[in-house]
Amino acid sequence: MKHKLFVVFLLIISASAYAQQPISIKEMKPQYDAGQNISQRLFNDSNLTSTIIWVKESVEPHYHHNHSEQVYIVEGEGLLMLNDSNTVYSIKAGDLIQIPQNVIHAVKVTSKIPMKVISIHAPEYDGLDKYPADVKW
Repeated sequence: MKHKLFVVFLLIISASAYAQQPISIKEMKPQYDAGQNISQRLFNDSNLTSTIIWVKESVEPHYHHNHSEQVYIVEGEGLLMLNDSNTVYSIKAGDLIQIPQNVIHAVKVTSKIPMKVISIHAPEYDGLDKYPADVKW
């Protein structure tokens, strides 16, 4: 029993230590390059999931039934479509976008470099709550 308590104690301590370490987003590079968008999970718990994404060319129109999403642009520039093809915004490094549940959204990269973004979904996101939207833009 003492051994099990010690293991639980170590897990709690290591989880707290990890949560307190800063991550240098600007210095992060993709772990692989397959000619497509690359995503890497940064943090995950029952309340939210944060992911860094390198968008090469685009993210097709889609929506989430059960998740709100915030997107912070770290590098690059592009166009963001919200709701329908008539609502398009120019986005660039430093911009923060709030996307409520059921709002159709898509991105087209216009910069020469991939767009590096931080995406935060709440609650926890497993990738299954992503529905394609039949919107052309």
